[in-house]
Amino acid sequence: MSRSLLLALLLSPLPWSAVQAAVPNDHDVAAFAERTVADACEPTAPGIAVLVARGDDVLYRGACGRASVELDVPLSPDHVFRIGSVTKQVAAAATLKLVEDGKLALDDTLDRFVPGYPGGDAITVRMLLDHTSGVRSYTAIPEHVRVRIMEDLDTAGLIATFRDEPADFPPGTDWRYNNSGYVLLGAVIEQASGMPWHAYLQQAFFAPLGMDHTGYGHPADGVIAGHVAGYTRNGERWVPARHLSMTQPHAAGALVSTVDDLLVWNRALHTGRLLQADSYRAMTLPAGKAAEHDYGFGITAQPLRGMPSLQHGGGIFGFASYLLYLPDTGITVAVLHNGDSPSPRMPGTGRLAHLLAAHAIGKPYPDKTPIDLDADILAGYEGVYRIDAEATRVLRVRDGRLTSQRTGGAVYPLIPVGADTFLFEEGFSRIVFERDAAGAVTAMRFFPEDEGEGEVVARSEEPLPAAREAIELPRAALERLVGRYLYAGMQLDIALDGDTLSAQLAGQPAFALSAESPERFFVEVVDATLEFAPGPGPAATLTLHQNGQVLEFARED
Repeated sequence: MSRSLLLALLLSPLPWSAVQAAVPNDHDVAAFAERTVADACEPTAPGIAVLVARGDDVLYRGACGRASVELDVPLSPDHVFRIGSVTKQVAAAATLKLVEDGKLALDDTLDRFVPGYPGGDAITVRMLLDHTSGVRSYTAIPEHVRVRIMEDLDTAGLIATFRDEPADFPPGTDWRYNNSGYVLLGAVIEQASGMPWHAYLQQAFFAPLGMDHTGYGHPADGVIAGHVAGYTRNGERWVPARHLSMTQPHAAGALVSTVDDLLVWNRALHTGRLLQADSYRAMTLPAGKAAEHDYGFGITAQPLRGMPSLQHGGGIFGFASYLLYLPDTGITVAVLHNGDSPSPRMPGTGRLAHLLAAHAIGKPYPDKTPIDLDADILAGYEGVYRIDAEATRVLRVRDGRLTSQRTGGAVYPLIPVGADTFLFEEGFSRIVFERDAAGAVTAMRFFPEDEGEGEVVARSEEPLPAAREAIELPRAALERLVGRYLYAGMQLDIALDGDTLSAQLAGQPAFALSAESPERFFVEVVDATLEFAPGPGPAATLTLHQNGQVLEFARED
């Protein structure tokens, strides 16, 4: 796209989603996918397998990176990956199939299938499917994630680890993504079908569909042929992922698959070969409290470039996955990654899937080639833009670039691409500034993920918050803070490299910490403060203040 045409489009009142090019031909889709995968790939690191299809026709199928970093084994699209929570839509479809067969009903209560479960007479199958049950997720129990996650447990044993936990909220009154709910669904499937949950999935779906490389990820009968190794990041290095027993993800995330089998699954599910129309409608049309989060049954229904999409991601020790379907065009995108942490080049399986799908339907995301803006023009956008009583978006020029930071969030650099129009360097969101008759900036229109009509946020008269100033501390004052801290299943590691202290939540990048006092630190790029317990010895606790939340982490023994 030429700069003049790009500028004309940016000055247009139409949202980006309305700017549509011709749908690219198969060769163009494949070429774009090949370039995009190559750009996202670190050749000697854990890799990605990708498939893009229109209907049953595969437009691109490829892989890059390593299936085994230690053995330098190249990754292939034939390889088998853990797919994590993509499992949930398969378990949801299995539940609906049992409903169709008269073995259960969506409004049956849990106590019919798991007798004696606390409060089970008020929890329905429907609530388990759409995360409105209020059951506490066992992956939020620190002791479980730290220790018990490695134990082989049967269904009853796994349920016993969380059945006595207090509910997050009364059943049906709220929504919270919940792995325990899908373990309980696994128990429902077992009671209704008379066989292990994964055996029912094999009989009902995988065998009839010829999904020969999809199944239960617990290798009870030996190794799984073609299964790749999984990795996580430790600072700047890739290391083998932490062990967990694959009995534990259960019907919430214990399946393995390939990109080819996921295409077979998508086509069968979304073209009416698995479920009756009423069942499929219930699965893909969010309702009640779940509708506020666009969540159906094991699947999210959200717009992509103004078009409906059905999608879900998965994350599990050593792996990340994403499966997406556009019903209006029959586009499938499957992305499988044998790493569970962000890396400099990999944009995330979900973002990669969105990039590929948007291009395939002729509605690509905007080009991020910047235009030159003078310093005084950039300064004119600085200010506090108030979202509501609790939250603002602060725009500030840092090192010659305009940045955006929502209360409690990270600092995101913005890329100027046109008159009063900026794209986020990370992700797909867009900001367009609005001016009054005199030319003064009065508001911004924020387009999350570049979708919809945008949210108008007025510029307030509040002054820019003062920049925080760091002090230097002796090394001994920093060394007492180093260690691992735990809270509600979250792991926060404090490390010291040279004279730089850093904080890293498991599965996220590390952030450098700057000291305001021997106990109080802040993060330059995230609106967060960390306070360590005072004292001469190792800090016993770490309190994280972010986005109005106060979380106290305890040092691991």
